[in-house]
Formats: sequence, structure tokens, C-alpha cells
Amino acid sequence: MALTIFILQLAVRILACPLYLLNFLGLWKGICKKCFFPFFLVRCTATYNKQMASHKRELFSSLQEHASPSGELSLLELGCGTGANFKFYPPGCRVTCVDPNPNFEKFLIKSIAENRHVQFERFVVAAGEDMHPVADGSMDVVVCTLVLCSVENQERILQEVRRVLRPGGAFYFLEHVAAEHSTWNYFWQQVLDPVWYLLFDGCNLTRESWKAVERAGFSKLQLQRIQAPLSMALVRPHIYGYAVK
Repeated sequence: MALTIFILQLAVRILACPLYLLNFLGLWKGICKKCFFPFFLVRCTATYNKQMASHKRELFSSLQEHASPSGELSLLELGCGTGANFKFYPPGCRVTCVDPNPNFEKFLIKSIAENRHVQFERFVVAAGEDMHPVADGSMDVVVCTLVLCSVENQERILQEVRRVLRPGGAFYFLEHVAAEHSTWNYFWQQVLDPVWYLLFDGCNLTRESWKAVERAGFSKLQLQRIQAPLSMALVRPHIYGYAVK
């Protein structure tokens, strides 16, 4: 089986040769971050939100329960992208966004204009592994959706999440993950993963992100595994839930 996967990976790489050439020349990263990925994400997240609306509403329905004693909810969205989650946040929520790609800012501005029920605080250009502009214990909630698949160091990200959360604060997550190893879906995830990683700005199809969340040291964890109602089978395996510091 491993040999078959290797041969198919090689065939896919040959078909994607122009992409690899652009990457070798140092051109693809800039094209991806400035042009391709932000615009792709705008279109993709609209479809994803429609297909996952019920799951997102269920997940975020308890956000307000983690508000501070004053009733205010300070929320940090990690890897905010285009602001696709804003519509699911409770009214009056104070949102800080963190993303390493500054090219998302113009799309965030549009999302803010369309979601006046939330109070936008600021956009921090930073990797999730080092969110030093965000103070210790300053957040009631951290939200992370479709982010752990592409970060360099999941353990470091989750350490930062725990750092910025106040005691009793909550980490909400929704992530696509590796399929069950015995399935054809996992077979094709392995075949396509190298090209997928390059094409979609570091996204991995075969990450078992639930393991990092389970090891992160939260006092309480609610985690569910589902087959998401998505058109593309490769990204149907999902985990979602929340963890309390």
C-alpha cells in the first residue's frame, strides 16, 4: 500500500509540475498569500458556511456562557481569514482577530461592515505560535476554525491559547482532520496531501489534530468527531467542540 501511495503521489506531483516550478523559483508563496488563497477563501467559506451552518450555530450557541462577570465577552479569533465566523457570534461580542496573512484585512473590513452586531477591536498580524501583542489572561474565549490543519506547531499554538485565556475561559474549535486509517478517504488524503499542502497555503489533509487538543492540558474537554456535510469527501472528517482552561 505504501508503494502504491508513493507512485500516485509522484504522478500527482508530475501533473502539478508548473506549481512546483513556481515554488522552486520562490514565486508561488507570494502569489498564494496575496492573490490566490485570500480570493479562494472568500468563495470557499461562503459555501462552507452554508453547508456547516447548523454545526456552527450549535458550537457557538454557548459562547455567551463564558462572558466575564460584567457580561462582556472578549473573543479572540485565531486565523480569522475573511471573518466568516462573525455572523455566528453573539451581539456585543468584542472581537480581536489574529492572522499571519495581512492580505486578509480588506476582506475583514467587509465582514465587519456586514456584521454590525459584533464590536471589532483590532486585527493583529501574527502567527498563532507567537501572539505576544495579546496580553496574558485577557480573553474570555478563543475561536479556531480550519486553522490547526495548517499551523507549523500545534502544541505551541495551544500553549498560546491557554496563555491568553483567563482562568475558566474557553477554546472553541472546528477542524477538518485525517479520516479513519482503514478508509479509502484516508488513502486519497495521503496521495494528495503533498500537492494540497502547497496549493492551499500549508494545509494538511492527514493531521490528527484531536491528539494535540487532548494533550494541551485543559481542565475540561468536549470533543466530537463527525462526517461534515461537505461536497468534497477529502475534508469531510471533522472534529468540533470546546475546552475550558
